[in-house]
Amino acid sequence: MSTHSEFTENIVEAPFGNALSERYLAYALSTIMSRSLPDVRDGLKPVHRRLLYAMRLLKLDPNTGYKKCARVVGDVIGKYHPHGDQSVYDALVRLAQDFSVRMPLIDGQGNFGNIDGDNAAAMRYTEARMTEIAAVLMDGLDEDAVDYRATYDGEDHEPVVFPGMFPNLMVNGSNGIAVGMATNIPPHNLGELIEGLQLLIEARRDKSKEVTVADLVKLIPAPDFPTGGVIVEPAESLLNTYETGRGSIRVRARWEKEELKHGLYQIVITEIPYQVQKSKLIERIAELIADKKLPILNDVRDESSEDIRVVLEPRNRSVEPEILMESLFKLTELEIRFAVNMNVIALDQRPRVLNLKEMLESFLDHQVEVLIRKSKFRLDKIDKRLEILDGFLKAYLNLDEVIRIIREEDEVKECLMKTFDLTENQAEAILNMRLRSLRKLEEMEIKGEHEALTKEKAGLEQLIASPARQWTRVSGDLAALMKKFGPDSVLGKRRTGFGEAPTAEIVPIEAMIEKEPITVVCSKRGWIRAMKGHMKPEDVITYKEGDEEKFRFHAQTTDKLFLFSTAGKMYTLGADKLPGGRGHGEPVRLMVDMDANDEIISLIPYVQGSQLLVASSIGKGFIAAADDAIAMKKGGKQLLNLPDKAVATHCLPVTGDSVAVIGENRKLLVFELSEIPTMARGQGVTLQRYKDGGMADLLLFAREEGLTWPMGGSTDRWRTETALEPWSGKRGNTGRLPPMGFPRNNKFR
Repeated sequence: MSTHSEFTENIVEAPFGNALSERYLAYALSTIMSRSLPDVRDGLKPVHRRLLYAMRLLKLDPNTGYKKCARVVGDVIGKYHPHGDQSVYDALVRLAQDFSVRMPLIDGQGNFGNIDGDNAAAMRYTEARMTEIAAVLMDGLDEDAVDYRATYDGEDHEPVVFPGMFPNLMVNGSNGIAVGMATNIPPHNLGELIEGLQLLIEARRDKSKEVTVADLVKLIPAPDFPTGGVIVEPAESLLNTYETGRGSIRVRARWEKEELKHGLYQIVITEIPYQVQKSKLIERIAELIADKKLPILNDVRDESSEDIRVVLEPRNRSVEPEILMESLFKLTELEIRFAVNMNVIALDQRPRVLNLKEMLESFLDHQVEVLIRKSKFRLDKIDKRLEILDGFLKAYLNLDEVIRIIREEDEVKECLMKTFDLTENQAEAILNMRLRSLRKLEEMEIKGEHEALTKEKAGLEQLIASPARQWTRVSGDLAALMKKFGPDSVLGKRRTGFGEAPTAEIVPIEAMIEKEPITVVCSKRGWIRAMKGHMKPEDVITYKEGDEEKFRFHAQTTDKLFLFSTAGKMYTLGADKLPGGRGHGEPVRLMVDMDANDEIISLIPYVQGSQLLVASSIGKGFIAAADDAIAMKKGGKQLLNLPDKAVATHCLPVTGDSVAVIGENRKLLVFELSEIPTMARGQGVTLQRYKDGGMADLLLFAREEGLTWPMGGSTDRWRTETALEPWSGKRGNTGRLPPMGFPRNNKFR
């Protein structure tokens, strides 16, 4: 049992900040180096490298049978990668998806997910083996081409990096989030990369040549995504991205117009941007149709099988397909911006962002190192074999003496070594030689093999000593790779095309709405609807029991509507988004975020370039520009600021040249409209001054036409007063009692 003193002896006092920073730094470095960032040499993260290495040891070669993915994952987490089985399986699945990687490294059999975003089947149901390109990536592992390190438990060894000639980092790309940094490298076309690498090799041979990133971009113009699409990024922007290692690339879906009968047509999307899930894309388009945010589109259908085929049906034949697609590019993931961040673990084993040239040069430097190591390994094998062959030749020249020594001597090996000046390996080989090998034909074969190996040894020594020969060999290997996996092959053909985004202004969505007459109706309780056509005032409209009409006016489906509340907030509604005339409509509070205690003061159509007069119960107000009052959010826009207990009372379109204000104290004041300032927001200025109470009503009118009000009573008579001098004054005055017969409720209407 441990004592207290044993624990206290192991306690090391240190500042908390220092201890925390040391541990966090260790964690960050582990995440960066061993999990999230790819190595510039083989383009793999440790989990991918361990997956492929485990498959190699399981002999899951391209020409052999498949094995269950569960077996592969089990070997990986048991021997090399002690992490969760699901994360390892997810990494395996990604390497097998032809829509995720440009050239899959794993050949999967079974359900490995799809472009709709559906997950792969469980690992116990799926099977896998390596692809040919993965075998190329690991070519040389048995030839001391790379270093090995001990596994996490020290019981086995694993390669630090793969030797392969295949430039996997740029072909398949990579993405990941580390601590304090991230990477996002797009896939590229193998044939174009090899042409760029050959250009760099020529420059290595001819020191007078200087290759720039701009030279490389002529051969490697842009990424080549597995899902195709069209790149519409300007060439200058692409060049800047490749020069700095950071930037963004605009990618669009590929589409075509299909002609139908009777002059109709439909649009078919055949390729979508990289890493976009088709099912979510279609859901988004369907939402736009349902919410009437894209009125020129009638329907969307997914007719995909193995190939993508998403059909878009326009509203009518007069809709321009280019305008429809530009609208979709703007509103959906049919167009994306792929953020490029070429952050990798460089040759010095430090993470940093590299440009295109640095990426390719790092790959070539690694290939030269691999070539030299493989050559030295082969040279060592040749030396050992030549040693044995030299011993065999000596034995053939002195065959009778060799047989005598074997038959008569007690210490045979030592006697052979002493008699014929043999090494221990040579003597051992002679003693292990079979009798049938003593034929004359066998001696001739040994001499031929000795001659061939001697010639190969001389070539390898020249190769190791000559950088020019090394570059020739690397260039030849790349040419062989190009011949097998280049643009003439199905896998190597470029998939992503190039295009130009139109520079012309796209017609706004509002302009695409079909213009139809409607009658907007809103009840006192705030239930709103749009009746088809312009209804007459005498037409009867039904409401819920206990409710009645508050607003009714004519509008068009293309109109915007202003809704002004007692809180001084202005809300904006689209007339095309109002519920139809069937039933009693919907509460306006479902369309805007209006407090339950607020009431609707005004509901009017928005008129571009017009002005509005807003006022509050304390007799203050101002003129606001209608264009500035538009609210882009459901929460509205605070237009009129209100002190405690004050409420907004009026929002009137500015007409005429005069203002009539009457207070709760029954004082009437008339003044010129020009005395009210235009403001963007605020409490406004004093319209009429009160000792007690507040403002009762407000009216805008033309002075020459006079001030009109209802006479009241059972008759529907109105009175117009043109001699308004007794009530005329400056804005902010108190005013005088109104003329005889003015309504007792102090309302102009």
